[in-house]
Amino acid sequence: MERTHRIDLKLLRYFLAVAEELHFGRAAARLNMSQPPLSIHIKDLEQQLGTLLFVRHSRSVALTHAGKILMEESRRLLSSANQALARVEQIGGVRRDG
Repeated sequence: MERTHRIDLKLLRYFLAVAEELHFGRAAARLNMSQPPLSIHIKDLEQQLGTLLFVRHSRSVALTHAGKILMEESRRLLSSANQALARVEQIGGVRRDG
């Protein structure tokens, strides 16, 4: 039986920012958040998946093989999610508050 993961799309957005910046501080700035909570979210994601996504260095990070795969898939998934929401918004099915 295939194992099912329930991962919040927000975690994938956070992951993708770190993966693209290869730096927690720059990714946090890009996401308009501080670095410590971002690090916690990434560690939570790694725990949920049961694998390391980054090799952490003193001033940067590098993607592991699993991280590279997740980066590709996250880009596809988030793009599809954005397209789906845009299509629904076009027909007036999504109301944004705030």
